[in-house]
Amino acid sequence: MQLLTFDEAANALGCRVTRVTQLVRDGQLVVARDPGSGRRGVPADMIQDGAVVKSLPAVITLLRDAHFADPEILDWLDREDESLPGSPLAALRANRGTEVKRRAQAAGF
Repeated sequence: MQLLTFDEAANALGCRVTRVTQLVRDGQLVVARDPGSGRRGVPADMIQDGAVVKSLPAVITLLRDAHFADPEILDWLDREDESLPGSPLAALRANRGTEVKRRAQAAGF
């Protein structure tokens, strides 16, 4: 998973760093830690065409409502699923959000 610094994420979104911080605080993005450096960053795949991937904030909310911690959310989004095919995040990027949201809702039960 490629991580973007908050500055890089702001450039990709065409906004200021404070807006990226707000998106994280509002639960529209999830932050990961780089295992090597320990620095926080936004997974690059969460941003597409200058915006947060469509339906990603809704999926994050569903998973948080199911008491998933941020590392678990990142793992869930990045885990390959043969029935999708690909990962849930890849499915969101391909505009298949309805199925991913259904699965996120079911993950809580």
